[in-house]
Amino acid sequence: MFAETIHNQRDFFQTGKTKDIYFRIQQLKTLKQAVIDNETAIFDALNADLHKPLAESFTAEIVLFVKETEYAIKHLKNWHKPKKVQVPWQFFPASAIIHPEPLGVVLIIGAWNYPFQLVIAPLIGAIAAGNCAIVKPSEIASHTSHLIAEIFNKYFDKSYLAVVEGAVETCQQLLAEKFDHIFFTGSTTVGKIVMEAAAKQLTPVTLELGGKSPCIVDTDIDLKIAARRITWGKFFNAGQTCLAPDYLLVDKKIKNNLLDEIKKCLHEFYGENPAKSPDYARIIDRKQFDRLANYLKNLKNGKIVIGGETTFEERYIAPTVIDSVTWEDPLMRSEIFGPILPVIEFTDITEAINIINSQPKPLALYLFSQNKNLQKRVTNETSFGGGCINHTIIHYAVPSLPFGGIGNSGIGSYHGKAGFDTFSHYKSVLKKPFLLDVKLLYPPYKNKLSLLRRIFG
Repeated sequence: MFAETIHNQRDFFQTGKTKDIYFRIQQLKTLKQAVIDNETAIFDALNADLHKPLAESFTAEIVLFVKETEYAIKHLKNWHKPKKVQVPWQFFPASAIIHPEPLGVVLIIGAWNYPFQLVIAPLIGAIAAGNCAIVKPSEIASHTSHLIAEIFNKYFDKSYLAVVEGAVETCQQLLAEKFDHIFFTGSTTVGKIVMEAAAKQLTPVTLELGGKSPCIVDTDIDLKIAARRITWGKFFNAGQTCLAPDYLLVDKKIKNNLLDEIKKCLHEFYGENPAKSPDYARIIDRKQFDRLANYLKNLKNGKIVIGGETTFEERYIAPTVIDSVTWEDPLMRSEIFGPILPVIEFTDITEAINIINSQPKPLALYLFSQNKNLQKRVTNETSFGGGCINHTIIHYAVPSLPFGGIGNSGIGSYHGKAGFDTFSHYKSVLKKPFLLDVKLLYPPYKNKLSLLRRIFG
């Protein structure tokens, strides 16, 4: 079904046009302009899919993309330059150079929670590195998926960049084809399926997954600012963010005060009734709504202290905080991916670190503390994809920081130079002149071993 599109892209790639640095820069500029030209339509599609507030659509889906595109355009010539590296003296005279080259035809599979940005942002690296690409937006965010297809059909030749729409069967058919790289954003469960399919073709993958990202709150903080930043990061896009704090680990001494401040922040952000707020998103579909609503119905030890209201017809789940949670509660068995914030208290930082290290490695970790020794300890003693100290989720927007997970939370990274690297092959070339062709390395080897030991030992 997609063989012809892939074949056409391979033919286009073989022309060598995408290897031209100025062609790449022009395509990045075209992509940026396409987004700017269609900004209003993008906002409308995101609102239709997720009831996403305009400000959240602008910051998370548009600005982040535009800034990253500008960053790539600014640095691409430097990234593209072959790099000279040192050669051991034993091989002199010789020179060694590493040449970045594009992989070929790549597949990018997006997610529904940020349905525009999560297919466009990886594409920046693919274009910058000189590849052709097929993009598969999430069919769950159908309005945004249709719009992406319309934009690409208008601005790009399908033999260079193409959009394929469809549900699970379409994705399965795509994965059965041979690509030079697959970039997937989504759940760990689906990520395993993608990796299994890719393995049959020996196709390398980048998997941007998720997990239960912890947020540690120490006593040495500005309580009001910490509460504001936690509340914003958790309930942005109604908690449907892979980087959102999944649960709080709070020092027992300040737990009640922190919860009071979070409650105040929720009232400040969304008013007395968040269901009527224009600034609060909705759950993407019935399946996700039912999953989250069941977490609230099936609490074993946790106790709802803020929120908990749901409205099926509107796919509305109130910003909710649950205290006294244990690992026996169903919502602690997997990533929540919604506006529900469990709270676990601790009395010593060692206890919090041990809890984190007993779980699969998370995509993100957040620590609120002014104690530099504690900051260093948590950073050194835990493993996670990336994170922030004294803020949440904003590290994703820094192009110079590679973004990606570790273990169950993902494989590989992107953003900035990391995105260029992900979609490039670094070809190593050693160049040696005909001058001084020492015969020591060639047979016959009789009486040469001792000298070889002295030279290379």
